[in-house]
Amino acid sequence: MALPACAQQYQYPFQNPSLPANQRISDLLSRMTPAEKIQALSTDPSVPRLGVVGTGHVEGLHGLALGGPGGWEGRGKAIIPTTTFPQSRGLGHTWDPALIEKAAAVEAFETRYAFGKYHRGGLVVRAPNADLSRDPRWGRSEESYGEDPFLVGTLTVAFAKGLQGDDPRYWETSSLMKHFLANSNENRRDGSSSNFDDRLFHEYYSVPFRMGVEEGHSDAFMTSYNAWNGIPMAAQPVLRDVVMKDWGFDGIICTDAGALTNMVTHHKYYKTMAEAAAGAIHAGVNQFLDNYKQSVEDALAQHLITEQDIDRNLAGVYRVMIRLGMMDPVAQVPYAKIGIDDNDAAKGDPWDWADHKALARKVTDESIVLLKNQNNTLPLDASKLKSIAVIGPYADIVALDWYSGTPPFAVSPLEGIRNAVGSGVKVAFSKGSDPEQAAALAKSADVAIVVIGNHPTCDSGWNVCPVPSDGKEAIDRQTLTLEQEKIAKAVYAANPHTIVVLNTSFPYTTNWTEENVPAIVEMTHNSEEEGTGLADVLFGSYNPAGRLTQTWVASMADLPEMMDYNIRDGRTYMYAKQKPLYAFGYGLSYTTFAYSDLKLSSEEMKGGGSVTVSVEVKNTGSRAGDEVVQLYVAHTGSKVARPNEELEGFDRVSLAPGETKTVTLPLKAQQLAYWSDDKNGWVLEPDHVEIRVGSSSDNIRLRKTIAVAP
Repeated sequence: MALPACAQQYQYPFQNPSLPANQRISDLLSRMTPAEKIQALSTDPSVPRLGVVGTGHVEGLHGLALGGPGGWEGRGKAIIPTTTFPQSRGLGHTWDPALIEKAAAVEAFETRYAFGKYHRGGLVVRAPNADLSRDPRWGRSEESYGEDPFLVGTLTVAFAKGLQGDDPRYWETSSLMKHFLANSNENRRDGSSSNFDDRLFHEYYSVPFRMGVEEGHSDAFMTSYNAWNGIPMAAQPVLRDVVMKDWGFDGIICTDAGALTNMVTHHKYYKTMAEAAAGAIHAGVNQFLDNYKQSVEDALAQHLITEQDIDRNLAGVYRVMIRLGMMDPVAQVPYAKIGIDDNDAAKGDPWDWADHKALARKVTDESIVLLKNQNNTLPLDASKLKSIAVIGPYADIVALDWYSGTPPFAVSPLEGIRNAVGSGVKVAFSKGSDPEQAAALAKSADVAIVVIGNHPTCDSGWNVCPVPSDGKEAIDRQTLTLEQEKIAKAVYAANPHTIVVLNTSFPYTTNWTEENVPAIVEMTHNSEEEGTGLADVLFGSYNPAGRLTQTWVASMADLPEMMDYNIRDGRTYMYAKQKPLYAFGYGLSYTTFAYSDLKLSSEEMKGGGSVTVSVEVKNTGSRAGDEVVQLYVAHTGSKVARPNEELEGFDRVSLAPGETKTVTLPLKAQQLAYWSDDKNGWVLEPDHVEIRVGSSSDNIRLRKTIAVAP
């Protein structure tokens, strides 16, 4: 039989982009040897003999990482600087999905650019982190968008969309979410088990991942080190039974580094490495970050797996490669010329472009949270100041975290303040290591700005954190007490005109600072425009509107035991039993907002239907600003235990002084259902649900009740 003209130019059918993906993948796998298939289970699915060039992974939680403390540039290779945004926690504080999508799109472009021009990195980006920060002691809290599943899921979708682009056929990069599932303890993570029921799996822990797959179309994720209910995640049947079967996932599932070995050495779930490899492959894993080859070969030899099992898994890997255009002609892939096209080269490297720098500043501005502003201490008027004392160990640096790249420049808080006030104001600086010297400096100044917090890598080697309140990957925090608060106490005693900037990766129990210091600002680390953004807020060129995405408890005693993964025992704003220091969703502004005229499009929610919630929001102050309107629901007639309240909608809206806008938020019936373990499905029960709209979880302005009729 004669082949169609369009197919005759290709040596093999798998090279033909006109054929369906499944047909191409089947043809490719049929031509690969067992050894080539085992090799393709790494993060490099290339098949040189057949001319198949795959692509590997890069880190990119808040900007492409081809440098930074983690050494992501690769051994012996030069650092490539990249646009660097605030930590993921700071991205969450923006409550701005559209902005997060833009940041991810910049990262995707720079990833393609480095790949095309410098032949560095890869196109599978390990981001976003869709884990939930259920406990502030978790050492990797900085990598999470927050504690609420709807918020984290919404931002996960936005970041995934930004990474993958809007072309209907090809992806700019592939979004690989981390770490499935329920990985929010570092201590003993290699062999620990996160134990909770199926209901919490469906209603809480898996929600951001499901949204990432179903709404963000992410087709890749990394399994976590821990087990769920005793079964390591790298071998959990839920990967096939729910993620693939119910969510429609059909892409890359990779282990975390060393997780295959851990199933034998730490979890002791398998006796041999061959059994562990077979367990992972049967669960659906198709990429290993481990020394896996011998184990897979042994599993094949012992008939624990078949070649067809490997084929079934590798189909997901090559499906992602096809979406990235790796198996198609360059001219056909819209993103393939990035970094190669002469028009790009003429403009210089993108991390030096003005619009990329402007976006980093915009994201930084939006991420800053105003925690306290007694008597309108802020914003400062530089024209009325003669001297400022800037004090603290993080005032003159921009501290980078483990998954950061290397920014092309970095503006420290001290530099940002100096740039903002100019030469007419004397700005003195002290690290604050000598409290008496810091106090003397503060006493001589009109105002003191204290910058304290944590170092995201603990400023130490792997698995070392000298300070108990610090944490990072592999180390959970021992306390929530900020040791550096003593600097704020000494400075405030010398000068009551003190402002504290909490430059942090996680919440603290800074009760003394809240009770005494007149103004407190919170921001995360790592942005190349960290100091510029801080100065924008301190001196009023930007009105802060960041909102907390994690509860700041008043005492560590208010938290359940670290390994208690049943959040119903009093964890997060959804089930908290004690009044927090700062509530989920909290954040102040330099202006004020009034809420009125709460309306529902229907007084009854029917099964399969939806209701539109609308509210009038007015800027009642004299300064333009953003308000984050938050929609919560509380079930008053449920037959099962429900959270105190749950976030189910939000919108960040900009308002000029005196301006009023109507904010509309959709609410679907599915959002009011609960998961029934007995029925193994979602149940929408007859109920009355209170619709709550406000500026934070503990500042509800308006309420209405809706009847639920399945």
